[in-house]
Amino acid sequence: MRVILCEQGDLGCATSSASSKLVHGGLRYLEQLEFRLVAEALAEREVLLRAAPHLIHPMRFVMPHAPGLRPGWMIRAGLFLYDWLARRQTLARSSSLDLTRAPYASGLQPQYIRGYAYSDCWVDDARLVIANARAARDAGASIRPRTRCVAVTRLASHWRVRLRDAAGEVEVSARSLVNAAGPWVEDFLEHVVGETSRDHLKLVQGSHIVVPRLYEGDHAYILQNDDRRVIFVYPYEREFTLIGTTDVPAQGDPRACRTGADEIQYLCRAANRYFSRRSDPRDVKWSYCGVRALLDDGATEPSKITRDYLLRLDAGADRAPLLSVFGGKITTYRRLAERALEKLGAALTGVGMPWTLRAGLPGSDIPGADLESYARGLCTTRPGLPGDLVRALVRRHGSHAVDVLGGAAAVDELGTHFGSDLYAREVDYLLSHEWAAEADDVMWRRTKAGLHLSAIERDALVQYVSARAEGCVT
Repeated sequence: MRVILCEQGDLGCATSSASSKLVHGGLRYLEQLEFRLVAEALAEREVLLRAAPHLIHPMRFVMPHAPGLRPGWMIRAGLFLYDWLARRQTLARSSSLDLTRAPYASGLQPQYIRGYAYSDCWVDDARLVIANARAARDAGASIRPRTRCVAVTRLASHWRVRLRDAAGEVEVSARSLVNAAGPWVEDFLEHVVGETSRDHLKLVQGSHIVVPRLYEGDHAYILQNDDRRVIFVYPYEREFTLIGTTDVPAQGDPRACRTGADEIQYLCRAANRYFSRRSDPRDVKWSYCGVRALLDDGATEPSKITRDYLLRLDAGADRAPLLSVFGGKITTYRRLAERALEKLGAALTGVGMPWTLRAGLPGSDIPGADLESYARGLCTTRPGLPGDLVRALVRRHGSHAVDVLGGAAAVDELGTHFGSDLYAREVDYLLSHEWAAEADDVMWRRTKAGLHLSAIERDALVQYVSARAEGCVT
């Protein structure tokens, strides 16, 4: 089969780079009795950990026991069920903790003396998007970011599709159309396809904040809040702590999503309940928000809306197939895609057998998934490169770090240093191999350098990328 993917903006520029950056089963979904979703997510967690060990790594989550909220027996029962549903997992099982001992005593207020720990995974969500796009391109797909689908005509055997980018418009034909537009699924059906959807979304804004480091250690915290929601807190980009997320009904265009002052206050207040070092809105170094496209199941509270998904196939003898995706979460994206092809297989000939279960994503072929040993090996062969820089490149690119470096064996061979661990050689690679076209693509999605660069350094990067786009830099 031949595939074209069109994306109206940069790859991952909306919800897919604004998640909590976790590949997890969804412990809190057990309270909503979402057992099938949790079991599927836990199974996919293991699949993705094998598929992209450079982008996904295990993380231990600690839940301090807070008197007056969920009782200890309920937490223990939930964790027992979580472990049971993940019975084929390779990650450490849950346990009770003494929070007065290192490393878990770091940063917590002294009244929190016991808690519980379980395992899940952290993911670089935006780079996971790029890895999947690269895998699709390697398999022959045409990946077209900054390209809008502006009109479609449905015929009995195929679709005529008009695509528009900066260079103009082009028309393509396709046997089937997959509407995987996230928050824009209903909008696409109504305004482009010209049909009314029988299924609906609830759009929920989730915001996160990044503050100076609140505690030592590599573990994360899952904090119970007094509104019965939970907040994730974990180390981020070495010197920071990420806190999220909120659940607020979204208003207006998802592209205009902005973190509100009340959301920042909410997240600071949740963290301040547990940590000795207080967080204030003035401490926030960066915030981001995204709009989750949740399947409308009738729930009135945003936090109780299902995180499951629905695949709606519209096809018939005289209607070319249209498959729309409602809902979903990053952890189950691969299985969702597999089921989408199963659905299309009922309406199309030529759909092959599933194959992604054991397929690695680009950059994953690191012996034993041992990133540290791989980075040390690169440092041995390129002694002129700082170890921290090499490790950063391996975390972002996996085995493709070798391609990023090319023949460079010393820092002065990497080109302009924009600050932190970002050099011109990597920027050029992102522009030529990963569809980056603007400085923001580089600073906030392909890397997180924007969090570390000064205003002057960011301006220098903007000028460099603009010059490259105009062909002024070789």
